[in-house]
Amino acid sequence: MEVHNDAVASISQRLQHFYAQRQSFRVYHGSTNSTRVANKNRDNTVDTSRLNHVLEVDNAKKTALVEPNVSMDKLVDATVRNGLVPLVVMEFPGITVGGGFSGSAGESSSCRHGPFDSTINWIEIALPDGEVVRASKAEKSDLFWGGASAFGTLGIVTLLEVQLRDARDYVELTHYPVGSVPEASQKIQDEVANPATEFVDAIAFSSKSVVVCSGRLVGAIPTGSKLRRYLGRRDPWFYFDVQKRVQNSGQPVVDYVPLIDYLFRWDRGGFWVAKYAYKYFFTPFNRITRSILDTYMHARVMYHALHKSGLSDTYIIQDVGVPYSAVDEFYHWVDQTLNIYPIWLCPIRTRRDAPDSAHGLHADFADPNSPEFMLNFGIWGPGPSDYKELVRLNRAIEQKVHELRGNKTLYAQAYYTEEEFWQNYNQPAYETVRERYHASHLPSVYDKVKVDEDAKRKIIESSRMPASLRNVRPFQGLYGVYKAWRGGDYLLQAKKTTTSEPVPKQGSQASQ
Repeated sequence: MEVHNDAVASISQRLQHFYAQRQSFRVYHGSTNSTRVANKNRDNTVDTSRLNHVLEVDNAKKTALVEPNVSMDKLVDATVRNGLVPLVVMEFPGITVGGGFSGSAGESSSCRHGPFDSTINWIEIALPDGEVVRASKAEKSDLFWGGASAFGTLGIVTLLEVQLRDARDYVELTHYPVGSVPEASQKIQDEVANPATEFVDAIAFSSKSVVVCSGRLVGAIPTGSKLRRYLGRRDPWFYFDVQKRVQNSGQPVVDYVPLIDYLFRWDRGGFWVAKYAYKYFFTPFNRITRSILDTYMHARVMYHALHKSGLSDTYIIQDVGVPYSAVDEFYHWVDQTLNIYPIWLCPIRTRRDAPDSAHGLHADFADPNSPEFMLNFGIWGPGPSDYKELVRLNRAIEQKVHELRGNKTLYAQAYYTEEEFWQNYNQPAYETVRERYHASHLPSVYDKVKVDEDAKRKIIESSRMPASLRNVRPFQGLYGVYKAWRGGDYLLQAKKTTTSEPVPKQGSQASQ
């Protein structure tokens, strides 16, 4: 813990410097899966990139002590070696523990355990004035729940205790073909009602073809069964494999998938968003080209290229949830207005059962009269070429979700006006926590997630790409691919060096 404490002390000193001047700051984590543009440099930034270690895995307590910049694949590697796995594992290997807590995240096990922040026991957080405190669901619960989904606007989370459960080697995954999204919604609810079900999500390939994927952990597979793998260069992309095999069968299909392959099944192809790159680059989309270009089809590289190319401004990238009662209406609106497929469907238990959890941005989740579940719609695909029309459609999505009393995940760009934003999120509960913990002078969540045209302009101006080629297909995308291939830092505007440390063994603490 000595190295961890030294790193936190350095962060605390930096925060004290900014607080004395009531100056806002940005946080450099070292990586991102956000699709929002950020403008960071040494003068306005707190560097937390050294906080990237799993400090302890406790088999007796079934917990892991984790620094915020630990990625999902690193966390899973450390826990699985001890026979354990986090209750919720975000879908991309590069998503960090801190990002999952501070930025909202859920996956197919969220039907049981809720969003990722609900699976955290306590956090250590450096407040804006430099004080370092611990907050949990029982101690300083206002700070704990206020920090969840706050995007760092209450302080900098420096350590988290993550809940774990017993791991098994495989996931038994049953794929149920159904004929519509409303039918899929009912099937999802049926599967969630089955106590044996541990994972549920679905893929809507079209208005008439949806597959509900329901899974449970198992320790062995039946004799003669063939494992389905999704992480190797020659393996199929998950969504493509499900579509091909289930449609050909027309009946439920049972697969056995190695645990790690299941947890990160969406990484290759970034769900299915990478398929659009083949069309953009005039490249055939087939098994051979997917194998050849596999290096560039993983989420870490894709997001790097997305930032540098600026192509996120040409896509609709939204994750929104609506209550089960509103699924039919919302889906028909999405189908008629956007006609974007595939669509990801994922049930998330959003209601908070913990005492004194009505704090922060999502304080309403603690209301016992609020919907217990939201069905998340992952809507990701090319938008109209006209930027004004792209903005109009994104705003229409936000307005429809608000009309149906739903909720939007804020990792993507937000097109709300400030007034509209606070009609959707609990400003009084959020600002109460900010004032109590000396954060009122910092930018708000709205300031962090709104579309920042000024930041976009600065990114474009700093680009080395000739202005005449910046919006020309495929040169704009090629520039992003080049930057991804070249590697290096794409967030902090200065060259940095980071080191990777081995994961401590069970029960040990990092000593460096």
